[in-house]
Amino acid sequence: MIVELNGQTEQLPDDATVADAVKAVGVNGETRGVAVAVDGEVVRRADWVTTPLADRQAIEGVRAVQGG
Repeated sequence: MIVELNGQTEQLPDDATVADAVKAVGVNGETRGVAVAVDGEVVRRADWVTTPLADRQAIEGVRAVQGG
């Protein structure tokens, strides 16, 4: 399937979940501080593995960082 991932067109497997999209943007391991929205709706981290994606959806992933 084709999705928009952080503003870029990406190809993901047809059975991809939010967790797969998170991995595709390079978040491996520690997910604390990471937030994901699908078509503008925030998806709880506990639901990433069970939330399927569909063709042409827009996924935005951000990581909170500390700094000044």
